[in-house]
Amino acid sequence: MTDWRGRFGALLAMTLLALAPGAVAAQDATSGPTEPLSIVTRGGRHNFAVEVMRTDADRSRGLMYRRTMAPDHGMLFDFAATAPVAMWMKNTYLPLDMLFIRPDGSIAKIAADTEPLSTKVIPSNEPVLSVLELNAGTAARLKIHPGDRVEHSLFGGKTR
Repeated sequence: MTDWRGRFGALLAMTLLALAPGAVAAQDATSGPTEPLSIVTRGGRHNFAVEVMRTDADRSRGLMYRRTMAPDHGMLFDFAATAPVAMWMKNTYLPLDMLFIRPDGSIAKIAADTEPLSTKVIPSNEPVLSVLELNAGTAARLKIHPGDRVEHSLFGGKTR
């Protein structure tokens, strides 16, 4: 009898540990496959490797729980339809620049230096197809402005 109770207790402890909030956060903090994306500004072409969020579950999770992101990486949210969208920073530790992008790849709006962990809603202010999240300060550093173009297969254009 002691043998099965001991095994059950160990299995229960491992299960509870795996389901602990920190463990879930650690699992969510890994990055996935990337695709090439370029932003074309007056100053030139800037290349990034982006994770593309295409499902409701992926879009809901986004960059939550991540503590770092490489300077040349980002996350592209594909909403699959053009509509006004709103984003927030709940459970997101990284300050971000959010680029709201029209279906033709032009940048409609930039929300720079968003506040980590905030539930404040950040609206697109017009219908967009996607949102690109980059590390905070990237838009200013690369002089990215509304009207600049994003090249990715989502917008029917080439990349790199």
